[in-house]
Amino acid sequence: MSGRLQVSSLVRAGFGVVLELSAFLRSAVRARSSQLAENLFLRKQLAFYQEHQIRPRRLTEAARLSLVFWSKLCDDWKSALVIVKPETLVGWHRRGFKLFWKLRSG
Repeated sequence: MSGRLQVSSLVRAGFGVVLELSAFLRSAVRARSSQLAENLFLRKQLAFYQEHQIRPRRLTEAARLSLVFWSKLCDDWKSALVIVKPETLVGWHRRGFKLFWKLRSG
């Protein structure tokens, strides 16, 4: 039963990553001014959360995978992280790597 549950969560996470990728591709073709406005809006929200010490919701597995993948594309990803600590992102990457090799060898 746990094997089925693990495969189900992997499929769900994979689907979430595909949705994140499609959102990224959509944003790549948007106007630069629109992207800058969205970036400013999101930074203001993060500043509000930090100022009022509001704890964010836990990330889904798909969101964690997406952050790991996007960190490979961004040179200064450590400075871009606001909610997640860099050590946490590295831990997610290591956990995903272990899972990959476990599934591959099993």
